[in-house]
Amino acid sequence: MSTIDPAALRADCGNCFGLCCVVPAFARSTDFAVDKAAGQACPNLGEDSRCGIHTRLRERGFKGCTVYDCFGAGQKVSQVTFLGQDWRKDPGAARRMFAVFPVMRDLHELLRYLAEALEWPAAGPVHAELRAAFAETEQLTLGGADTLPALDVDAVRGSVNPLLLRASELVRAEVPGRRRDHRGADLVGAKLRGAALRGANLRGALLIGADLRGADLRTADVIGADLRDADLRGADLTGALFLVQSQLDAARGDRATVLPATMHRPAHWA
Repeated sequence: MSTIDPAALRADCGNCFGLCCVVPAFARSTDFAVDKAAGQACPNLGEDSRCGIHTRLRERGFKGCTVYDCFGAGQKVSQVTFLGQDWRKDPGAARRMFAVFPVMRDLHELLRYLAEALEWPAAGPVHAELRAAFAETEQLTLGGADTLPALDVDAVRGSVNPLLLRASELVRAEVPGRRRDHRGADLVGAKLRGAALRGANLRGALLIGADLRGADLRTADVIGADLRDADLRGADLTGALFLVQSQLDAARGDRATVLPATMHRPAHWA
């Protein structure tokens, strides 16, 4: 596996042409103050490719923007795939760039998860397969602007996910006691205050608005779990598997919420 700087899997807006502010569509709602069509620049995007209200997004009605993560795909498309070419200066390039970005974003998310799994000693039995998957996925990100949009990302994800699950199972197998399985469960608004979810499988679970105050989420697998407006006050997420910053940004918490060392406490938390 080639060595990759962890920063390459984190958004670097200074080296991106504001792709996340242009490519996705959004509708006026509690998450967005205005309607915006796909491929249309957000009215808050400046000529310098930076958000004009970045520090005031929530108060201005753009909460949805604060929970989006491209996992470094924006700078990869801008600076590697298109060699620093600004979409504003070439409409033809713009269409191609907008088609590449969603594919790159999905590939970078997979790289982020693979890189994390490779850090777990307990997942040693599948490290070789994880390294191979990382290298293959990374190679896909280096494809051309004309080939990337045609990539079958679902097939790539389908080959990587079993490895990620196996790595997760190896880590969670070391957790003593019963490990709950809530994979894909509908737990919207669930009353889970103080729940013993250590080592639980919460992959893809819908936890929107769930009461998780004081819950034990240590070493729980939360890949793809929807934590929008979930109440994590006082919860312990030490060692939570595949937790990403955008999940925390979408949730509610406080100073008593215990986070992994790699995560930061969102500014809007109490």
